[in-house]
Amino acid sequence: MRRLLIAVLLSCTACAGVQAEQAPVNAADVMFLQMMVEHNKQGHELARLAENRELPAEVEQLAAAMRVTQETETSTMTTWLLQWDQPLTLDQDAHHAHGGASIDAKKDLARLRKADDADFSRELLNALIAHQDDAIQFARYEKGSGSNPGALDLARQIDVARSAQITYMLDLLDS
Repeated sequence: MRRLLIAVLLSCTACAGVQAEQAPVNAADVMFLQMMVEHNKQGHELARLAENRELPAEVEQLAAAMRVTQETETSTMTTWLLQWDQPLTLDQDAHHAHGGASIDAKKDLARLRKADDADFSRELLNALIAHQDDAIQFARYEKGSGSNPGALDLARQIDVARSAQITYMLDLLDS
């Protein structure tokens, strides 16, 4: 239970006190936010699948905390993009040279919807681990290429919180 509380607290602090000051904004900042907005929308869908299933309390609480955190992050990132007069969605062609924005969770969602109750918890944890790892990769790109203090702070928080969540989820899979 203690680990769950730590994971939940880390996930819920992902947007605490983060502000995008009137500071420089570069293409990496914009791309990071656009990718994370889409990514978090997919995370909401994954976490919502847990609402209608019988799950261990730890998995249910983790999914709920992740959903709330990602909704808060999405609101913050959308606000920043609008303040910066940037589109909310990615131009897929603009990012083709570096692998694009392959953050499509549709296969995971379809597989999870079909999973029987006995396998659902394990399947959900595996999907969430992959999902959170993608967020870490986006955050690390931002940390290496971004310039906006608010976006950089958010990227650092995402890296730390999502890494802790993955560790926690791996522990849950092992138990």
